[in-house]
Amino acid sequence: MPDLSRRDTAARELMDAPDADRAALERTYDRFRLINPVVGGWRRIYRRRIRPRVLAGDVRILDIGSGGGDVTRRLARWARRDASRAVVTALDADPRATAWAERQGGPSNVRYRTGTTAELVAAGERFDVVVSNHLLHHLDSVPDLLRESEELLDPAGIAVHVDIARSPRAYALFDALTRPLQPTLLAGSFIRADGLTSIRRSYTVDELAELAPLGWSAKPATPCRALLIREGERG
Repeated sequence: MPDLSRRDTAARELMDAPDADRAALERTYDRFRLINPVVGGWRRIYRRRIRPRVLAGDVRILDIGSGGGDVTRRLARWARRDASRAVVTALDADPRATAWAERQGGPSNVRYRTGTTAELVAAGERFDVVVSNHLLHHLDSVPDLLRESEELLDPAGIAVHVDIARSPRAYALFDALTRPLQPTLLAGSFIRADGLTSIRRSYTVDELAELAPLGWSAKPATPCRALLIREGERG
């Protein structure tokens, strides 16, 4: 068990390397579609925090750091089933992720884009819902992401950033659950190695609460998750 009393900011995930093995990277994107539904909690988040806005009218949803786009596609499907014409944009700074995600297709209300939140802010774009999944621990500056999220968010909108909450329990659980899957389901991917690194790099809920500016709240979620939420008032 590594020392988890503080973030290991020197640790780097294999998939973030510019020269990461392409086959392993794409297998990692593919396996996320199986793992994120189990650990991400997005169905619950959609029902409680996003669906009321979808039902009230057409919405623009932005998924930042979307990777292979599996969360984006699920949000788009759920919104479409709720009779909404919501447009869900998958945004990732890595063109490798966008290229792979585009090949997966998805609902007609998904848009794939390569770029950054700073570029969208500069273009004056706005969204009703801004989300990210397991992005925070990758960043050098969480406050920058939150500031740009605010600038991209409609005043009545909601932002939900979900990440791992660092703890010995999170590390031990992920280690135990993925160890037997490494020779089979996870073989040829970065999932196990990067997952353990992610936990070492991630924040605790208290650390996120200290980083979050006024208007944001940090909340714990299961299993071993942290949520950063900003919610505007709807008229």
